[in-house]
Amino acid sequence: MPLTVKVGKKGYIILPKSVREALNISEGDKLVVEIRDGIVLKPIKKVDVKELRRRYEEHKKKLKEIRKIEKYEGYLEEEFE
Repeated sequence: MPLTVKVGKKGYIILPKSVREALNISEGDKLVVEIRDGIVLKPIKKVDVKELRRRYEEHKKKLKEIRKIEKYEGYLEEEFE
């Protein structure tokens, strides 16, 4: 759904609240401006380093569990006895 915004004296535009909320854009965030068939604004993604490390550690644990399963040399029938 296209929205219309007005350009102010100094070239400022105001992004509607619904757009900012949908894209998780807050005061002070930066946007990339691209010129294509018109103007395209893209928010620069924020990276939470602590969250990234936590997810990485979770992923490593899952991989270790998968490797343990792959090394299992028994028979599945033994699991159900």
